[in-house]
Amino acid sequence: MGFGFRMTAVRRRMRRPLLCVSALTMCTIQPALAQTDVMTPIAPPAQSGALTLGTGTLPDARAPEAWHSQYGSMFARNVTIATLTPFLPDAAKASGTAVIVAPGGGFRTLSMENEGWDVARALAARGVAAFVLKYRLNQTPQDLASFARPAPPGAQPPRPDPAAMMANLAPQIADARAAFATVRARSGEWHVDPDRIGMLGFSAGAMLTMATTLAGEDAKPAFIGTIYGPLSAMTVPRDAPPMFVALAADDPLFGKSGFGLIDSWRGAGRPVEFHLFEQGGHGFGMYPKTTTSTGWFDAFARWMAMHGWLKPAA
Repeated sequence: MGFGFRMTAVRRRMRRPLLCVSALTMCTIQPALAQTDVMTPIAPPAQSGALTLGTGTLPDARAPEAWHSQYGSMFARNVTIATLTPFLPDAAKASGTAVIVAPGGGFRTLSMENEGWDVARALAARGVAAFVLKYRLNQTPQDLASFARPAPPGAQPPRPDPAAMMANLAPQIADARAAFATVRARSGEWHVDPDRIGMLGFSAGAMLTMATTLAGEDAKPAFIGTIYGPLSAMTVPRDAPPMFVALAADDPLFGKSGFGLIDSWRGAGRPVEFHLFEQGGHGFGMYPKTTTSTGWFDAFARWMAMHGWLKPAA
């Protein structure tokens, strides 16, 4: 059935235990500078304004939250308590549109800087209120050296199974629902139109974005963006939101799996825009690269402008 399971199946499978999948983590980042690819432990950075979402502690979690740097960026691991960090635009140019930003990392880490804060700052500069969701993660070894230990020479990590991963996201979907509820509850304070809240996800965050669209119940994103997520066919709800998709053709995870998701959205008569970049790999995010994949954010902003989301509603 692949990625295309029905909403009822998502809800039914959410009761199963969480999976630990490593392939996405191992292939998540491919920036231009390779000399900083070693994982280095760092103290948790200041997360000014981060709000605890109140979805509780990850069940049976033993390892505490930890952070490391890699590729000149910051990553969180073993997140057990979900938070939401607002990045608000200048009130004079606020559009009233908001975006929940879901970083990726195979549900084992979160690329908080490259796929979170940097994205949120860029959205805020366009007049969009952005909220970085630090959702709960599958547990990994507390010791960074054990987590970062490379696979034996010649070993191939298992390819991620999007359906299996999305079927076990009850805590993460709860975190996303709480994020939408929080933004709507404080929409007046944050100058947000509660009917113009979208979601933008990267890799595993793209899977969470899709799971929230299918099974998030009251979340109901007004629009969604999935950046280097899986593109397998699926059953599209009648009220599916407009969708923006970006992927590199040389993505080692999803670049050769077809474009069923795009066809499904089009077949259902729902708005979709798709950008297939020749090069970019997986995990390009906001990293400056020489490939045209670096232009995905400008394309996303133009897509938002085309729909009228970058200016106040009439």
